[in-house]
Amino acid sequence: MHTELVKSTGLSPPIQLPPKRPFLFRTHANSSLLEERRAGLELYLRAIISAKDDIWRESYAFRDFLGVPAGKLQADGGSSRPSEFTSSSWLDEHTDLQARIRDVRADINKRDALSDRGDVSGSHQSNVQAKKKLAAALTRVSVLEEGLQNLGYAGMSEGELQRRRDMVARLRDDCEKLAKMATVARLTSRGLGSASERNPASESDRAALFDSPQPKAANGFQRPITRVFGGAAKPKETEQTRPLDNHGLVQLQQTQVDHQDAQLAQLSTILQRQKHLGLAIGQEISEQNELLDDLTGEVDRVGGKLSNAKKQMNRLG
Repeated sequence: MHTELVKSTGLSPPIQLPPKRPFLFRTHANSSLLEERRAGLELYLRAIISAKDDIWRESYAFRDFLGVPAGKLQADGGSSRPSEFTSSSWLDEHTDLQARIRDVRADINKRDALSDRGDVSGSHQSNVQAKKKLAAALTRVSVLEEGLQNLGYAGMSEGELQRRRDMVARLRDDCEKLAKMATVARLTSRGLGSASERNPASESDRAALFDSPQPKAANGFQRPITRVFGGAAKPKETEQTRPLDNHGLVQLQQTQVDHQDAQLAQLSTILQRQKHLGLAIGQEISEQNELLDDLTGEVDRVGGKLSNAKKQMNRLG
């Protein structure tokens, strides 16, 4: 740790480490020497912590020695400086972020349950908590992404970097979907009974939507159908859509659209990865072609020399 502190900061800490003693293999038998070195190390660490200049205690080597997850503390504290992660601390931060996102989803589900029971105050409070946690999670996702760049500079392999980029992209997609869910309040109105009982759709409107036979009005005329969803293929009621009212149908459609968007985001991530692989393969092929061209030139040059040598041998013969 001391060596890394001096290398990273270019300065020696405000106090020196306790000096090493000869015959260290016998030190464990001398409790007074152990206590002396322990007290010296404690003074060394306390001097760094209490120093006016924070260059040593903010160093990654110092935090890693104490076992402090530097990236997580900076993300929670709202620091704008890029966090420094190790490979293991980055994965710990990712796991903790996944747990936070599950907490946000649980708050949103709690909000919906309280709204169905008519508890407006509790529903609003749960929604506020979900938004606060989501805002903190988005900040930490950005810090996690910056830490991944630092790991790339530190020499992490390209394959592992791409795998972790995909992990960050999935976290960001989850946060965006939860942000939509937290922003849009429940559309169902308050009251007892199911959603279809609280806000029922008229049979004529539902029949016009699904192109079924229209009920006749009181004057005996049938209302004309101006537009039908689905074009030539006539949609039919399902067990999933039958108990829903108009707002429920809209929510169902929005849920399906969000699911399709998530699948498209995953597909886009896979295609981007395939693009990077293709570019890398193309670059490798170009380099191999250049090497083959150089080899061909060398073969031609050596062949010319062999031909000249053969001619000279024929003259001597």
